[in-house]
Amino acid sequence: MDRPFFKLEHYIGGEFVQGKNRFEVYYPATNEVIGTAPEATAEEVDAAVQAAHRAFRTWSRLPAVERRRYLRAFANAIRESAEELARIETWDVGRPIRENDPAVYIARVANNIEFFADFAVTHGTEAFLMDTGYVNYVQRMPVGVAALITPWNVPLLLETWKIGPALAFGNTVVLKPAEWTPIGAWKLAQLAHQTGLPPGVLNVVHGFGPNSAGEFLTKHPLVRLISFTGETTTGRIIMQNAAPTLKRLSFELGGKGPNIIFADVDLDRAVEVSVRAGFFNQGEFCLAGPRVLVQRPIYEAFLDRFVAACERLRPGDPMDPQTTLGALIMPEHLQRVLGYVEEAKAQGAQILLGGDRPSLPAPFDRGNFLNPTVITGVRPSDRICQEEVFGPVVTVLPFETEEEAIEIANGVNYGLSAVVQTKDVGRALRVSNALEVGTVWVNDFFVRDLRVPFGGMKDSGIGREGAQYSLEFYTEAKTVCLSNR
Repeated sequence: MDRPFFKLEHYIGGEFVQGKNRFEVYYPATNEVIGTAPEATAEEVDAAVQAAHRAFRTWSRLPAVERRRYLRAFANAIRESAEELARIETWDVGRPIRENDPAVYIARVANNIEFFADFAVTHGTEAFLMDTGYVNYVQRMPVGVAALITPWNVPLLLETWKIGPALAFGNTVVLKPAEWTPIGAWKLAQLAHQTGLPPGVLNVVHGFGPNSAGEFLTKHPLVRLISFTGETTTGRIIMQNAAPTLKRLSFELGGKGPNIIFADVDLDRAVEVSVRAGFFNQGEFCLAGPRVLVQRPIYEAFLDRFVAACERLRPGDPMDPQTTLGALIMPEHLQRVLGYVEEAKAQGAQILLGGDRPSLPAPFDRGNFLNPTVITGVRPSDRICQEEVFGPVVTVLPFETEEEAIEIANGVNYGLSAVVQTKDVGRALRVSNALEVGTVWVNDFFVRDLRVPFGGMKDSGIGREGAQYSLEFYTEAKTVCLSNR
């Protein structure tokens, strides 16, 4: 399939801006340059924030039903461009096109906008009648300019996950997508522009973190709140940048999710869930389940079936519908992931599968591919079991008892998500209640309902978003007390 060369632009105050400085954009599957993007200067970031600040005066005062009209048009434009957006996500990320199914993945991208547009209209508020006859009610007010900083692994999904509630509740936005995957955000800006979203309501600036767009945005005094998804160390830096101006923060950071499999499971189903949890998006997924914990009586049987299933994963051209494992984002990240595997091997771990690069035809032999990797013989305290590897690498450890599984699962600094697989409802409840994570999936993986809270514990984040929880973050609560006189 022919691929265009992308010459990206900022989107500031309703206009597309070439920018003064540019950087190259690469296709992870071949490491070819597929475009260039502007690196925002401090002046360009300031122009975007100022545009959002001006637009806030009008946008925040629009009735929610009027904002919904704009946002529904935006969501419909996303659906109408679903095939193109699916291809863009693959060019950006290197994820197989089959995982960007327009009817599933891109539908979720559009629903992020539409759900919050509707919720902003239909949500209720609190009212309290005092014995003395006074009435108190709670009014939700937009906060101001929202800085939305998104990662490179599932960019379209996470960009709209933040844009939707921020705009629906009356804020204006400056979006900074990850520098490695900027194409989708540029396309979203085009769709918003085409559907008539008022100038300055949504702005997009490209660039890097330190001494670039990220730092300029998080330090800007007119930015009132920051929603960030990304790596934990970066979250700490953003918190420091935001502290002097007391910006409100919502962070969804790294993960090291356990996938706990008890002996009573259906083995075929457990393998199916575990392959998805371990290798969706090449394992570059904060919600992944790379730590597979298997109860001893079924350990060997599970391992045999799991390795056989992983052997059927097919690395290759991400645009080929038969490809089931894509490329890692950058050569540097590939080397980082390989470093974890080599260290585990040096410490005595057994590499049952993978740990090396696949043999692929040109031009994909130049891409950042890694074979699906399954490792045993590790200890819960090993670095590969403690740190976020963010690649197609899964460790499998046996356990004896429910209590031991919980102890291993909770024995990391992260607490984003977990998978529990068992037919015993009582056990599912006990283990789920004991896990120190924000989300537990029982007998499945990556099922999302936008009405429930989403976020992490410990080093996996601060705050929650989703329906009412997004309302609380993206608005200020004001109490109005009505006199009875």
